[in-house]
Amino acid sequence: MRIDAHHHFWQLTARVGHWPPASLGAIYRDFGPADFEPLLEQCGIDGTVLVQSLPDSKDTGFLLELAERHSFIRGVVGWADLKAPDAPQQINALARHPKLKALRPMLQDLADDNWIDDPALRPAITAMIENDLAFDALVVPRQLPGLLAFARRYPSLRIVIDHAAKPLVAIRQLEPWRTAMEDLAKLENVHCKLSGLWTEASQDTDIVAFEPYVETLFRLFGTHRLMWGSDWPVQRLATHFGDYAGWLAACENYCDRYARDEDKDAVFGGNACRFYRLEE
Repeated sequence: MRIDAHHHFWQLTARVGHWPPASLGAIYRDFGPADFEPLLEQCGIDGTVLVQSLPDSKDTGFLLELAERHSFIRGVVGWADLKAPDAPQQINALARHPKLKALRPMLQDLADDNWIDDPALRPAITAMIENDLAFDALVVPRQLPGLLAFARRYPSLRIVIDHAAKPLVAIRQLEPWRTAMEDLAKLENVHCKLSGLWTEASQDTDIVAFEPYVETLFRLFGTHRLMWGSDWPVQRLATHFGDYAGWLAACENYCDRYARDEDKDAVFGGNACRFYRLEE
């Protein structure tokens, strides 16, 4: 089964004061299933993981309602206030929904790089582990040391790094991102998404600039802990490189170079199914 392990839906009326700004015309509108399903059919994608994009429980409720109505949405990554006094109760309630598979605090937007490495999170993370929920880590390179400490603290928590931690492709900076990712990849509970790289570059970035980052991901996480995602509709900001089908084709080409044929299905579906406990 081919899975897009990372995409979004949103309504602008719910995003007043939040990203994206009106200046990003390619994504400054509502996006929903009717926009996305033709792309899935065109590219032979069987199911998806729908990911939150607002730190708001109402947004998670909106996504779960969509998942109830659309069978192609196999799983939802939601949001909860993990440091709230009632976080375990929030998580227990969310976990009753069969398509709620993971939670994602929006770490990249937080000023405190070590927010995630805080013992105050223990009640929430314990509730996640007890409910067999995974953790999506939306981080940028400077936050990787904090994520490493967090991942070591909770070895039984399944963690996936979204968008490969958004390396600084635009300026071709590999370090300290590469070394930090090497440390994280040593932990078997840490996985990574092959997603979002094109939008970390600038319009004048040469396509070959992505090679050392992709090579690093395949070398560190292999084909058993790497999963493909589109990051649609955010991916629409990078159409100078290609569209949805173009990003998929590019990643298939990467697999041709860095993976054995028998392992490709894992990157494009099998790993996401196992990690998120998706029903086939």
